[in-house]
Amino acid sequence: MIMRVWRGWTTSENADAYEALLLSEVFAGIEAKRIDGYRGIELLRREAGDAVEFVTIMTFESLQSVIDFQGPDYARYYVPAAAQRVLSHWDEFSAHFDLRETRSYDPVAAA
Repeated sequence: MIMRVWRGWTTSENADAYEALLLSEVFAGIEAKRIDGYRGIELLRREAGDAVEFVTIMTFESLQSVIDFQGPDYARYYVPAAAQRVLSHWDEFSAHFDLRETRSYDPVAAA
């Protein structure tokens, strides 16, 4: 599995609007592409001084699936125009990681 990690920042005033845009339009647009090998996306948010930082982590089965999503310049950012209007800045490139291990812990089952 390949994990595609990207970060973007916005103001505190625009943070809720950006998150709503991601959840209602951007993620749905990604899913509508029906990319073979795309497995999902996670959204992280945190206060970062006078800004709000967002991190997306997309999961793909292979690097080819990432290329199918983004094209040959697959590390380049994917930020739709509507999102660019509320972000103050963003990573120009996404980082790609090989998923090596996933563990879940259930304290009830471990007892």
